Amino acid sequence: MKWFQYKTAIVTGVFLLNSFLFLSCGSSSGKKEVKAEVVAKEREEKEPEGIVELSEEQLKAVGITVGPLEQKNLNAVVKASGQLAVPPQNKADVNVLMGGIVRKITILEGQAIRKGQTVAWLENQEFIKIQQEYLTTKSAFAFTQEELKRQKELNEAEAGTGKVLQQVQANYNTEKAKLSGLEKQLQQLGINPLSVANGNLVTQVSVTAPISGTIGHIAVNTGTFAEPGKPLMEIIDNSQIHCDLIVFEKDLFKVKVGQKVNFILTNQNNQEIQGEIYGINKSFEDESKGIIVHSIIRNADRYKLIQGMYVTALIDIGNQVTKAVPVDALVRSEGKDYIYILVGMEEKTNEKDSSGDKKSEAENHYQFKKVEVTTGVTELGYTQITPLEELPQDPKIVTKGAFYVLSKSKGGEEEEH
Repeated sequence: MKWFQYKTAIVTGVFLLNSFLFLSCGSSSGKKEVKAEVVAKEREEKEPEGIVELSEEQLKAVGITVGPLEQKNLNAVVKASGQLAVPPQNKADVNVLMGGIVRKITILEGQAIRKGQTVAWLENQEFIKIQQEYLTTKSAFAFTQEELKRQKELNEAEAGTGKVLQQVQANYNTEKAKLSGLEKQLQQLGINPLSVANGNLVTQVSVTAPISGTIGHIAVNTGTFAEPGKPLMEIIDNSQIHCDLIVFEKDLFKVKVGQKVNFILTNQNNQEIQGEIYGINKSFEDESKGIIVHSIIRNADRYKLIQGMYVTALIDIGNQVTKAVPVDALVRSEGKDYIYILVGMEEKTNEKDSSGDKKSEAENHYQFKKVEVTTGVTELGYTQITPLEELPQDPKIVTKGAFYVLSKSKGGEEEEH
């Protein structure tokens, strides 16, 4: 009997001990779950879901830029490609009318020059001969002029004959024409006839620039014999540079004079330039079934444009506009496209340690929200988008560096998990 009571007491004690341990464990687990829920709730209240916060210092460090959501004409356009060109009147070859040895070249390739500026000096014995001939002819003309005057006086006094007067008049006209021709030749060579008449003969003549512009390739050296018909060098004036675009047959009826053109330099960091169509050719280029369309460039002197640069252009044929963002503003995650919009900004105080002394500095912090979009055509560095949720009026978006914002967001999610 005593043994039975003792055994019952032991079993009862073990049962009570297990019950106490179970309640203790349950209470501790419950406290941990409650604490986790409180922490998660506080974090959710502090940082709303989908919001990424970056400081102004972070934005500057990685080159993130913020700008407006733009409206771009990406639909009603004709796409074309072509090259920059210079009108014929803005290109010139430097030639000589009379051959000679190049004694001096006064310019360098790539140098800017003015119209009439000397580019080289030529020497030739023929220059001396033509000046001598001019002096001889001038003397003969002076004699003939005096003889004509004398014969007219004799004829008026009825002391001369009409036949002699006619002969002198013919000689006078011949010498006058010859003298005038030699004067023109000297002027074309750059020699002043008046200076030659005063006895100042020159052995070298200057070759001058026919237009203002920039010196291109120089085809001669010092000592080279320059021949007529063979250019010494070329000059290009890029002030009137324009764009020649090739438009194919299927798009010809859409293109008209006066339409606006936006084009980018293919090999110049996609720099965007604006222009306007001023002329359309009326014949096809070879067998390409393409027509050359000429477009002027607005403010061409603002850009470093060179003849032959390749361009890609969009000819504006309508007035439809759509929301568009720079290609750097789009990010792709889990098979979807997103942009980041600025939803808030606040000033916060940061603790910074400088030489062991802590100091407080105020800094702006920006909050960005990820918004899913669908994309359309991409042209001239911009992509058409359609947001899948309503955006605030005149929203500000991340125009560059959106990938960093996305990576920051994903990094934050990993830390939370």
